Amino acid sequence: MKRSLSILFILATAFNVSAQKKKTIKPLQPYTVANKKVTVYTTAEKSAYRISKTETLSFTENKQPFETEPCIFVDPTITYQTMVGIGGALTDASAETFAKLSKKNQQELLTAYYNRDKGIGYTLARTNIASCDFSSGSYTYVQEHDQDLKTFSVAHDEQYKIPLIKQAIAAAGGKLPLFVSPWSPPAWMKDNNSLIQGGHLLPAYRQSWANHYVKFIKTYEAKGIPVWGLSVQNEPMAKQKWESCVFTAEEERDFIKNFLGPTLQKSGLASKKLIAWDHNRDQIFQRASTILNDKDAAKYVWGIGFHWYETWTGSGMQFGNVKQTHEAYPGKALIFTEGCKEKYDVNKLDDWSLGERYGYSMINDFNAGTAAWTDWNILLDEKGGPNHVGNFCFAPVHADTKNDKLIYTNAYYYMGHFSKFIRPGAKRIGTASSRDQLQSTAFLNTDGKMVVVVMNQSDHQLKYSLWIKGEAATTTSLPHSITTLVVE
Repeated sequence: MKRSLSILFILATAFNVSAQKKKTIKPLQPYTVANKKVTVYTTAEKSAYRISKTETLSFTENKQPFETEPCIFVDPTITYQTMVGIGGALTDASAETFAKLSKKNQQELLTAYYNRDKGIGYTLARTNIASCDFSSGSYTYVQEHDQDLKTFSVAHDEQYKIPLIKQAIAAAGGKLPLFVSPWSPPAWMKDNNSLIQGGHLLPAYRQSWANHYVKFIKTYEAKGIPVWGLSVQNEPMAKQKWESCVFTAEEERDFIKNFLGPTLQKSGLASKKLIAWDHNRDQIFQRASTILNDKDAAKYVWGIGFHWYETWTGSGMQFGNVKQTHEAYPGKALIFTEGCKEKYDVNKLDDWSLGERYGYSMINDFNAGTAAWTDWNILLDEKGGPNHVGNFCFAPVHADTKNDKLIYTNAYYYMGHFSKFIRPGAKRIGTASSRDQLQSTAFLNTDGKMVVVVMNQSDHQLKYSLWIKGEAATTTSLPHSITTLVVE
């Protein structure tokens, strides 16, 4: 009997302690914007607005909008993926063009891209492992048939690319996560014995090629350039007239599983973010499912990378495939690794569709679950190069190297509406537009500031309200504009 009473006493005491603990837990406070202000930044066609502070708004009560009231609805209590970063690629072409600028314009460009207050605050970067199309010529880091990589050297990169990357890191405040991507193994490692026109990695050189990634990363880090991540192969289903190498989904899976993943781990580089696919949205789900359904390959993969060039087939941008991949594999990150407007035309540097393509892609990619977004070249010359195969393209900023001038396209400002305000660590939050002319995405930064991006691709001025939890702040979207609304 005494033992039973003791047990009852212990249970009663435990219940009382638990009850006391529960009393000390504070309920979640409902999110309110009643006393918050909204600062509006605008870029618009046929105006002087370029990420310009255009107005400050206040919230007023509006419990239930009517259907006749266009709204951007935001719910900060619904959260999705965490932002990793937004940035652009530091290619050979960008570095060679940068070197032709005066010191004054070099500093201007670095500030424009990497300073958050005076520029657009890029927080992510990419560079090429050995040559790509945006190099002045083809090159490798090892001599012919050096399977043991004893001749490995990045001396080529020390003239232009490494100095630019170091200056970009400094301009970004000393931290700029960098991921690296190969366009092709050395020709002698491939079945077509060529850097170009696709070809496949020969089985005999799989380990040597895996070792090559390690050599590159460790060499760059020894030179003071930290490497955050790497992709397996740029555009593994493209047979190009420039550097390229084909990996089927099964080949990439097996190379990751049997060679690259274990080699990174054994070399002390297991923390590097390994990115698979690194090609277009059209086949992203097929590639992801083939690799990630294999647990022995999936354990090495941090995320799936993708580009926006599926439009070359006549398709539109396939954001649904990105969302499908995110929903199927929520534990893996999605990263937009490359995009640019192709077929450079100097007469179209002011074409407003340049920026709108960026805005359209970024809003929809983020809403589909993408956690990082990387543009292609940060800088190209007045011809859309240099490019050793004539594949000239647009960049957000071009340099007139003959007259030492920088030309900022509207794409620079459209990207800035995201990168300047949405910071690493921000959580995407629930947002929906009641009008298809207004596209939007929203994030909550770690400092508590809410950022809502709204884009209007129509020819019409549209009045709308930013509606949050029964409070609304009303503004007007200009034709062909992008707006960032910061709530604090």
